[in-house]
Amino acid sequence: MTVNALGIYEKALPQNLSWEEKFNLVHELGFNFLEFSIDESDERLARLDWSKEQRAEFRKAMWNTNSRINTMMLSGHRRFPLGSANPEIRAKALDMMQKAINLAVDLGIRNIQIAGYDVYYEKKTVQSREYFAENLTKCVRMAAEKLVTLSIETMDDPFINSMSKIVHYKTMIKSPFLQGYPDLGNISAWPENDVSEDLENNIEHVAAVHLKDTLPVTPTFKGKFKEVPFGEGCVDFEGCLRLLERLNYSGSYTIEMWTGTSDDAVEEVKKAKQFFDELFQKVGITQEPVSVVK
Repeated sequence: MTVNALGIYEKALPQNLSWEEKFNLVHELGFNFLEFSIDESDERLARLDWSKEQRAEFRKAMWNTNSRINTMMLSGHRRFPLGSANPEIRAKALDMMQKAINLAVDLGIRNIQIAGYDVYYEKKTVQSREYFAENLTKCVRMAAEKLVTLSIETMDDPFINSMSKIVHYKTMIKSPFLQGYPDLGNISAWPENDVSEDLENNIEHVAAVHLKDTLPVTPTFKGKFKEVPFGEGCVDFEGCLRLLERLNYSGSYTIEMWTGTSDDAVEEVKKAKQFFDELFQKVGITQEPVSVVK
């Protein structure tokens, strides 16, 4: 029997709380950890430049609440992509990565999730892919120096939308510090993916799993990759969880939601937690006991 940690994405929680209040709420809602966000907003990108005192204050809030952060979600590269045609943007992307790795070390975060985009707002080309591959190699080297793992997430974009595509990059960049972070919703939404085979064939490269529902891509619909209520999309959660349990997956799961600005954020998170509690019990997954303040 495997035991898995279950986390909640930072953007799911009310945004007007102190860090200590957020960490306490994570435990109250029955989660083992918080997933930390460095997105493309100026507010969250500024976290990369936190002072020593700000980092110490954050660590103190974690220690006071007996908390941890398993993963930093570094989606800021959507704005400053590794594959940009602009050399200044590529330099900014590498600088962001080094700062993110240093911040992860200071905060005790061992896994940084990176977005599997060559570019997002620019035109995709052979050159943008090549820049991405070259700079990803540099990023993995930076991370390895600090013993931090980089995990590419399967995306809402065909550039990297499966574990198989992530593993292709691992054939070029041979390092234990480059892994995959499958999003069950994103994999399931793409019709070319066989979700079962994609996970089965690449389970040894899975560092963590995102739990999110989606609406599928069709010839006439570009899909919906955010804010689809759990159980109303295309993801066969019970099937995927049974498969991962059979494969003895013992990494963490994170519920990915964006309810932080909702008037009923806590209630919406509670509903999602109940949805997965029932599935975990049905499938036979045991959740790690939730920490309490000692």
